[in-house]
Amino acid sequence: MDIKVWMYLVYLAVSIGLTAWVARALTRNGLVFLDEVFADERLARAVNNLLVVGFYLLNLGYVTVAMRHSGPVGSTSVAMEELSLKIGLVLLVLGALHFFNVFALGRYRRNRLRQLATHPPLAPVGRLPMQHAYPPVPHAAPGQGNPPATPGQGNPPATPTPPAR
Repeated sequence: MDIKVWMYLVYLAVSIGLTAWVARALTRNGLVFLDEVFADERLARAVNNLLVVGFYLLNLGYVTVAMRHSGPVGSTSVAMEELSLKIGLVLLVLGALHFFNVFALGRYRRNRLRQLATHPPLAPVGRLPMQHAYPPVPHAAPGQGNPPATPGQGNPPATPTPPAR
């Protein structure tokens, strides 16, 4: 058999083995996470199974598309270099799919918990002073120059002063 054929066989064996191992780990450990995300065990199991099927389809599809190597493979060292590149790309795709799923499900969980919350996420630290539209005008003592307000005229609004800090 040609070196290139051996390279393809090793690539397929390692890639399919890695895909099955990661899928099994995700199935086993992801169910706990999905149960927390959806708060429904039946729904969590169903979504877990669907995610595993999608994971297999995407990853094995990528493995088969990326298997092709157009150049000649004249030596074992060239075959090992090409094999490491291809398996490295498979691992990167596995990692990217995993992080995308965790990110999307974590975001869904946060939104669900936010909708279920009946109180604000943080307790109030203090109270702000009440701000009136027109603060009260200080009245001067009689005989100091401020005439008393006549009925119907009203006092002009005073300019609001910023609260003291």
